[in-house]
Amino acid sequence: MNYINIYKKKKDINGYINITGSKSESNRFLILKALFPNLIFLKNISNSDDTFLLKKALFSYKKEININHSGTAMRFLTAFFSIKEKKEVLLTGSYRIQERPISILVETLKKLGANIVYEKEIGFPPLRIMGKKLLGGEIYMNANLSSQFISSIMLIASTFENGLKIFLSKKITSHSYIKMTFKILKKIGLNISWNNNIIYIKNIKFSKKKFKNKKKFLIESDWSSASYYYSLVALSQKANLNLKFYKKKSLQGDIFITNIYKHFFNVKTIFKKKKINLKKKKLLKTKTININLNSTPDIAQTIAVTCTGLKKKCILKGLKTLKVKETDRLNALKNELFKLGVKTILTKNSLKLLNFKKNKKNKYINTYDDHRMAMSFSTLGILYPISILHYNVINKSYPNFWLNLKNLDFIIKNKNI
Repeated sequence: MNYINIYKKKKDINGYINITGSKSESNRFLILKALFPNLIFLKNISNSDDTFLLKKALFSYKKEININHSGTAMRFLTAFFSIKEKKEVLLTGSYRIQERPISILVETLKKLGANIVYEKEIGFPPLRIMGKKLLGGEIYMNANLSSQFISSIMLIASTFENGLKIFLSKKITSHSYIKMTFKILKKIGLNISWNNNIIYIKNIKFSKKKFKNKKKFLIESDWSSASYYYSLVALSQKANLNLKFYKKKSLQGDIFITNIYKHFFNVKTIFKKKKINLKKKKLLKTKTININLNSTPDIAQTIAVTCTGLKKKCILKGLKTLKVKETDRLNALKNELFKLGVKTILTKNSLKLLNFKKNKKNKYINTYDDHRMAMSFSTLGILYPISILHYNVINKSYPNFWLNLKNLDFIIKNKNI
């Protein structure tokens, strides 16, 4: 079995890292570019596997499309192909994708008139989709499950003859990602409003005149990828690190990481032209860290590992959706933190780090086919040697991660068990 061992002799973090565009932004813009090809032009697109697979699928002429492990591609493409008139496609993916429920999205699209059939188990991929013109109207959606179900329909709604009103019920989970979709649609010139829990997207014919003009978008770098460097800075003895391209007014909810690491780990973020500078200040003594990550659950693993390295007790809440990600992230965290001497308690919605035992020797961290498990645990290499199994899983979102760590003077060696 292949793995990599990660370690850093000097406990300082200094340098300059260029992170490619946000996967979340890239994927949304690519759907819109496919819908309006002569109007949208993109720069700094994510080089992640997820974005590559989505882009390839959007322009594929094949009757069967395999999106491998990409849950985002499965959801966005389900909606996209449902409106591609006279096109029939079988949309499938890896074994894990076929275990992830998609019935809420499919049944909502069916209510709007879509023609979608479950090829195997009801409620799960693979899906046979026969594209057709959808009229739109009104729908009610449960907002406390995956935000991507809502975003995927929002992205295609301007093509509906009657537009679409989405009535969101229950507390919104991953609010920041729906907000990102809303802001992107508004940015390209579509006629969209969001009042209370009602999102209203009008047909494209009611959009602003400027929508007809060509638009160039520079996609901001990925804030969830930046989170691993916030962890490194927090775990370091001294730091002066620059990350490119970032801006203070971001579309991405994971910019929340700046506040979390400022208040709980004393990492200072200085916004400069198209970049941020991270500095380490003297760590403040704090009691148990208590954070609700309902809007930004993707940074939970990073924060949990940072707390592990600093031996800080923490309670992370709002994590309901982590059980249906690339893996059951809550159980994955519990298993791997246990190897490092951390006692945890899980609920359906939270993770508590209670106490820490001394980590005496190198441990092998399993990644569970989850890119965030690999990258979040790797940051412990600044404190002691850490080994990451199935390390190539990072290609899903951040293929250059190991190379960028090497540029920060980490010693990374490929080995075999």
